[in-house]
Amino acid sequence: MSNKALDPILKLWKDPYIRFIIYFIALYFLFEGFNVAFIGVTAKGGIYIPFLDEHLNYINWWRQFTIESTATVLRWFDYIVYTNKYQLKVIGKYGFTMVYSCLGYGVMSVFAAFVITFPGRIKARYGFLVLGLVIIQLLNTLRLVLLSLYWNRRDPLVNMDHHDLFNIVVYAVLIILVYIWLKYISKVAKA
Repeated sequence: MSNKALDPILKLWKDPYIRFIIYFIALYFLFEGFNVAFIGVTAKGGIYIPFLDEHLNYINWWRQFTIESTATVLRWFDYIVYTNKYQLKVIGKYGFTMVYSCLGYGVMSVFAAFVITFPGRIKARYGFLVLGLVIIQLLNTLRLVLLSLYWNRRDPLVNMDHHDLFNIVVYAVLIILVYIWLKYISKVAKA
């Protein structure tokens, strides 16, 4: 292949916006793929790696943290709550079964890939990354509290899956956060 054939590709690659988009998409798929692969090797059946499941299973730790933080918030409001490894039940109300998609790792993967690949000062990006991930987790806890109290699977408040509703709300909040962050870093860059 001659250099002339590569010239349009090299010219395109020099565009920082194109590079950002390519790196963002690649990093998102890396994060998402890693989480899905890790779930695959720590779930019994198929390719199962007991050491990872028993000693390094951050997915189980994350699930337990999410269930217990939701239970703690509900107990603050004097609800009687029962939990196990996968479920939470509020006496006299509802509850949920925590499946992998409830953890929000897809939304977190998109956010992390965006912030990491965005050009700018590293310190500002990683501070924003931590803040955003904490906000996503807090919104997820709020969602699970509301699901436990008000979401009747047989008669939903809105005719929409709660995962879709959560994603819409979280992406709206993240868009607002990114807008504020971009305004902030542009002011810092001008100063």
